[in-house]
Amino acid sequence: QVQLVESGGGLVQAGDSLRLSCAASGLTFSWYAVGWFRQGPGKEREFVAAISRSGGNTYADSVKGRFTITRDNAKNTAHLRMNSLKPEDTGVYYCALDHDVVTHTTPPEYDYWGQGTQVTVSS
Repeated sequence: QVQLVESGGGLVQAGDSLRLSCAASGLTFSWYAVGWFRQGPGKEREFVAAISRSGGNTYADSVKGRFTITRDNAKNTAHLRMNSLKPEDTGVYYCALDHDVVTHTTPPEYDYWGQGTQVTVSS
């Protein structure tokens, strides 16, 4: 019954912006940290950003200053605003939930995952 649905991906040019959304259902959203991960072609899934249950943000060095993660517990949603996109940002982006007060940056720590949304950045 738990479901996470990502949306907002697409094809953009380098320097453009996108906002990804993650809609959650079937659980108490406010009890979970939200993480965003991405997986490029032939690469392992990597951490992008996370927001804790209390609203604290953590970012990968590669996206620091360009991406912003937010959450709206009243709407059971989280967002990832991506600015100044680069070709190396290309990949499938996943949102995930982690029922822990500690912020994790590795996939095994997360309990639930969405299906992913494709982001393609052309040069």
